[in-house]
Order: sequence, then C-alpha cells, then structure tokens
Amino acid sequence: MLKGILAISGQPGLFKLVAEAKNSIIVESLLTGKRMPAYATSKVSSLEDIAIFTQTGEVALKEVFKKMMEKENGHEIAKKDSGNELKAYFQEILPEYDQDRVYTSDMKKVIQWYNLLQKHNLLIVEEEPVEEEKTEE
Repeated sequence: MLKGILAISGQPGLFKLVAEAKNSIIVESLLTGKRMPAYATSKVSSLEDIAIFTQTGEVALKEVFKKMMEKENGHEIAKKDSGNELKAYFQEILPEYDQDRVYTSDMKKVIQWYNLLQKHNLLIVEEEPVEEEKTEE
C-alpha cells in the first residue's frame, strides 16, 4: 500500500515516485501535483521503510495506518492540535508506543500523512494471504 510513496526531508507533504533518472528520481507532490527531481543529496525515505518505536521494538508505519483506518472507519482524522490530543490518540491506536522516543511532532506528521494518503485514495488494506491447511487422505 505504501510502495512508491516517499517523504523528502525539508519538503512538505508526500511524494509519489514517477521515474528514475541518471542521477536523481522524479517525484510528484501529492499536495501540489507538481513534478520535480530528487537528488541523491536529498534525504528521501520510503514510507514502506518507516516504523514507529514501541516498548518491545518497532511497528511498521503501514500497520499504524491500518489501525488508524479501522478506528476512523476509512475517513480522515479530525485535526488534533495539542500535544495531549495527539498523545491520547496514539495511546488509543498504539498503546505500546515508546513515549520517550516518539515525539508529538512525529505523531502530527503521521496523522498528516495518513490524511493526505486518504484524500488521494492511496491507503488500501491488503488482505493477508490465507494458507490452506493440507489434509492427509
């Protein structure tokens, strides 16, 4: 669900990977729809590789988005401005998140990303493949 969706440090919003060039990648902003090159010097992170710290390890961002979708019934999240609102929301969707290493700015960014992806219908819950049990005859 997050394949090809990128965050670029210093740039607002998220970007969709469009093409690869010789010494850069071409991305399209989900906010403005404009295309631009992102060079190797830019700090580019795929949302697929991002995880949230928990008390026991890490939880992939796609799992966090899945929990947000379930809580919000597939709708966008109402704006949460205060740190206490953000922490309470994260406590609901991910009770084991590491309160020392996950900052309110991170929470705000995750909610903004979720809303942006929802707005563009890019959050698709992938069904887990069901393994059939083999029976002996």
